[in-house]
Amino acid sequence: MTTAVLSALIRPAIEPHLPDWVEPRWFASTAELMDVVDQAEIGWFDLYDHAPMADAVRRAEKLKWFNSIYAGLDFLPLDLLAQRGVIVTNGVGINAITIAEYTVMLMLTYAKGYRDVVRAQDRHEWLQDSPGKIELAGTKALLLGYGAIGKLIDTRLAAFDVDVTVVRRSGGGDGTLGPDEWRGKLGEFDWVVLAVPATPETERMIGEAELAAMKDSAVVVNIARGTVIDQPALVTALQGGTIGGALLDVTDPEPLPADHPLWGFDNAHITMHLSGRAQDKMFARAAARFLENLERYDKGEALSPLFDPARGY
Repeated sequence: MTTAVLSALIRPAIEPHLPDWVEPRWFASTAELMDVVDQAEIGWFDLYDHAPMADAVRRAEKLKWFNSIYAGLDFLPLDLLAQRGVIVTNGVGINAITIAEYTVMLMLTYAKGYRDVVRAQDRHEWLQDSPGKIELAGTKALLLGYGAIGKLIDTRLAAFDVDVTVVRRSGGGDGTLGPDEWRGKLGEFDWVVLAVPATPETERMIGEAELAAMKDSAVVVNIARGTVIDQPALVTALQGGTIGGALLDVTDPEPLPADHPLWGFDNAHITMHLSGRAQDKMFARAAARFLENLERYDKGEALSPLFDPARGY
């Protein structure tokens, strides 16, 4: 028998389908997880609080396969996972559709001034003109990151006739930019969309110099991680009109403190890291993927999608 330590949240979706060779240990709290984690060969330790998740990984010395619904796992002891040779599968792609939709929603909300329309309705006020007059069609977007989320953002923006230029680690000769090419072209774009993983290479990749290189009307859209932007530099740029706006589903830290200046800026939209939660299919997709991987694990086949702890994505 193979012991699998699994969250009780996912129990209804997977328990009826578990093969006979899996012996589940369910946990419904952090304390219950810590009581059984040392037994885990297979672990699905997802918690809202990332710190005890990391602690559980450290304690799970028998762990051979770690699974998570989270796509970004930068909060885990990745060096330890790599050292122990643990197979890691993550949630990449599970939330891609809803995050891509959220990205377009953020851009349209900004372009049409829709936040002011909602406020006018709250006041029972009939506006005589649109507070936003930007058309997405014909604008240019720089898309940094071309994984599962980035690819779906690309197709959806293309459907709105947005001219999308993609930045990929590998670069390319088809109009795609490499990691050393995009900074010199920042002034060409109306939108800068961040869909990169959180790694040491992407930390604060948008800083004072990058913000200064953008158009004064450019809008930064961040659905990646708050740490990919130098947030104090962003605050200064928004206050001084260096850029037009920022649409932030993620911040640094999270939750954003109630007294943080970003809350009060008319040219900043904060959506509280909700993009991946704006759906009702996340757990169903995650359960189906886990069960498929269980079959592969039993047969000694490669699991998917694989997360490389050494690279951080």
